[in-house]
Amino acid sequence: MPILNDLLDSLEGDAPIQDILLGVHWTSVCSRRCGMAATMGCSSVHGEITLNGAGKLHERSARELAAYTLSKHPLEISVGMAAMNSLIPVDETKVVEANALDILARLGKDKRVVLVGHFPFVPMLRKAVGTLQVLEQVPIEDDFPADAAPALIPEADVVAITASAFLNGTIEELLNLCSPSSEVMVLGPTAPFSPILFDYGATLIAGTEIAEKDAAFQSIAQGAAFRQVSGTRLLVMAK
Repeated sequence: MPILNDLLDSLEGDAPIQDILLGVHWTSVCSRRCGMAATMGCSSVHGEITLNGAGKLHERSARELAAYTLSKHPLEISVGMAAMNSLIPVDETKVVEANALDILARLGKDKRVVLVGHFPFVPMLRKAVGTLQVLEQVPIEDDFPADAAPALIPEADVVAITASAFLNGTIEELLNLCSPSSEVMVLGPTAPFSPILFDYGATLIAGTEIAEKDAAFQSIAQGAAFRQVSGTRLLVMAK
């Protein structure tokens, strides 16, 4: 994807790997800082080698691991996104601590909102906005299937796209569907705090910073869902 190539080209320098953790739900790579990404599952034959360099990833540099974003292997892509995020600095002058739900509730008041990804906050957001339509690859409740995106997204006043769309290769397609007049948020721990996302149509990036590595790693290693992960900050960057 061009957006991934642009993100990789924007990385300044390199850094050694300090630590890597592939949890059930979240992957983290620590180099300059600790980057996160959702862990993409994969199925394989028992005993098959499923991750290039497994056991020796710490011997590679962060930039080498970031190149895994161009892989077709789910786990490698997760490692790559986390490594890329570990190299992208968080500019404290351009971010605020905020919850994506609160921002979407404010922007979506009396408006039409499309959310790509069924987040746990769906019931609360539905009560706060005019209309909420949720797109999900595996729909539940009142969700729409992913293939309804071309019909729903262009008509929305506010669009929020899970950053996991970087992992399944749909982020550019989804951003391209958004109306130029809509507010477009890319959200979730996988989201890179890079202004390059603004070049592709995003107006807000709602991501996560690991502020306390030991606390975060302990909860991630024990299978924590995101709301159970300790030691993180919720940050938002606006265009």
